[in-house]
Amino acid sequence: MADSSTQSIVIDAPPERVAAVICDFASYPEWAEAVKRVEVLEEYEDGYASQVRFTLDAGVLADEYTLVYEYAEDISRIEWRLEGPSRMQKSQTGSYDIEPNPDGTSTVTYTLEVELSVGMLGMFRRKAEKMIMDNALKQLKRRVETQSAAL
Repeated sequence: MADSSTQSIVIDAPPERVAAVICDFASYPEWAEAVKRVEVLEEYEDGYASQVRFTLDAGVLADEYTLVYEYAEDISRIEWRLEGPSRMQKSQTGSYDIEPNPDGTSTVTYTLEVELSVGMLGMFRRKAEKMIMDNALKQLKRRVETQSAAL
């Protein structure tokens, strides 16, 4: 059974800068520690990726899978789903919701629902999921803010 989790973080950058980092899949191995390789398989006419293949190695959790992406017209919501099962996952759906704040920052809400192919006690799965989401948001924040400071 899949469990859904949601976490948010405030990033010191406008939404369009946050979305640009999220959508720059080729750069993920530079800043997302567990992501070892990324290949954009298909793109929409506007140039945004529609199918992306990931190679992930987070120690005990290694997997290769393809995600199908959809975007809100203003890129305030980026969502995905797993294309077919992978070695470690039966299903995965997720999204980033990016909201502007009055002070020029953005609130990014990450929602993730994963159903694993391997059995794992609910308590351990939730702990692993929380750690994955914490790391993903912190790494995204660091990447966006580092790039913003360089501008």
